[in-house]
Amino acid sequence: MTSLVQRWRAHSSLTALAGFTVAALLLFAVAPAVLSDFRLNLLAKFLCFAIVAVGIGLAWGRGGMLTLGQGVFFGIGAYVMAMHLQMADAARLGNDVPEFMEIAGIRELPSFWTPFASAPVALLGILVLPALIAAVLGYGVFKRRVKGAYFAILSQALAAALAILLTGRQTIGGFTGLSDFRAFFGFKLSDPANRQMLFFIAAGTLLGVVALVRQLMHSRYGELLVAVRDQEERVRFLGYDPANVKIVAYVVAAFFAGIAGALFTPIVGIISPADIGVVPSIAFLIGVAIGGRTTLLGPVLGAIGVAWAQTAFSEEFPSGWTYLQGVLFIVVVGFVPAGLAGLWPMLKGMLDSRFRRSALVVVTEVLTEADPSAEKVESR
Repeated sequence: MTSLVQRWRAHSSLTALAGFTVAALLLFAVAPAVLSDFRLNLLAKFLCFAIVAVGIGLAWGRGGMLTLGQGVFFGIGAYVMAMHLQMADAARLGNDVPEFMEIAGIRELPSFWTPFASAPVALLGILVLPALIAAVLGYGVFKRRVKGAYFAILSQALAAALAILLTGRQTIGGFTGLSDFRAFFGFKLSDPANRQMLFFIAAGTLLGVVALVRQLMHSRYGELLVAVRDQEERVRFLGYDPANVKIVAYVVAAFFAGIAGALFTPIVGIISPADIGVVPSIAFLIGVAIGGRTTLLGPVLGAIGVAWAQTAFSEEFPSGWTYLQGVLFIVVVGFVPAGLAGLWPMLKGMLDSRFRRSALVVVTEVLTEADPSAEKVESR
């Protein structure tokens, strides 16, 4: 039995290694060779969404937590990066405040901007702040056993509150947000080579995030997370605290979202409350649901596919894409709960079942022809 388990794990590891190799070739060799600079930058934006989706797949698909507020953590990472880039540009030009503040008549830099002038502090904030806030929120929510629809509504309310807060703060860009970044840690963003570098950073980050989540899924913690999702009370009776298990998954998802937001800012060149509110948070969730929330690659492919479809169809059908997206989400949730990644196992099961029935009919006919009395006995 042990040898069979070891063989299965070895086969699974080889399959995963082959998959990562193919993905790396597609992202680092094929995509830059066949895509234009504009399309490559667009794909980099989609990869940021895929990074968020991987975290949602872990928290929702494996942990059962319907996270409708990932825009909060995405926005924290994005705004911290934007504030650093704005201050770096201002220092390079010899200004005391960023240009948008000068236009708005703000002559003194707000105190909460000052720490993010340092690159190490900004990077630390991107990595720590989303995870820390998620840990505090998760502790307050999961320790009180808030779950299901109540948790989903609470997380969505947080995303709406953050968007409203940012909209009313002129010191952080207000409704229009922060934009017009000139450089990324000393590299000019107007240079196509540097923009390609951003794509490679996003691609490498996505592969690293997927590898980390795969490790978590195949670990003891991954099994415990699924157990909490399916039978929370039984896990509690076994001596584990389900709240702690959920908090870890929630923090990891927030950590990924913060990194994705930080990459999104220089890639797209703008971050505003419209990018982090309720609608973007739901869009993240739709991509995960369509791709397949319980699988490893389903959220990635779903997020990229939905983002690409939105870009392609919204140009021709600006008012119709939202309805199409909603219909697609309803169809997937209602009829294919496992998402597009679950279509092949479902079709395979149907084909296997039909093959078994056909084989049974053939065997019955052969036995009947060989021994006609068997049919009479069965009829009696």
